[in-house]
Amino acid sequence: MDKTNILGCFFKIGFDPNLRERDFADLAEQFRPYIWGERGTSGISGNLKKMKIKDYGKDLNLVLLEFHVKPTPTELSYLKEIGSYHKKDRSIGILIIVTDENFFSKTEEARYRFLKEAILNKMDLLENVVKKKKLDTDVKKLKADIDRILQL
Repeated sequence: MDKTNILGCFFKIGFDPNLRERDFADLAEQFRPYIWGERGTSGISGNLKKMKIKDYGKDLNLVLLEFHVKPTPTELSYLKEIGSYHKKDRSIGILIIVTDENFFSKTEEARYRFLKEAILNKMDLLENVVKKKKLDTDVKKLKADIDRILQL
């Protein structure tokens, strides 16, 4: 991961014991292009790489967007909407749940719209943490730039 980017992406497929290994691979193949792109496209992660740490303040080096694809109820019970701020590496993780209802049953355009809106909505949670911890991070600018960069 480029250490100058303020935003990073990660995704994990939920562990459903009723699914075969091929089903997990199919889910990953369906979701991966939206985050990392396909040949000739950059996906959300590639577009967000335009956003550099230095443009938003000095107290936050990484906002990790954690996409959890079809997590099980047990997994959901352990997940937090937003992680704790890690002072040592100046990072924080933000949870985005991806399900059949909000993503897989939608059209391609609606899928991108969901991802953009989910990321933008989570910036409000980030803003609360930044205020509470008194961090030098311009979340309003971060949110505005995300909105601009992820134009549909």
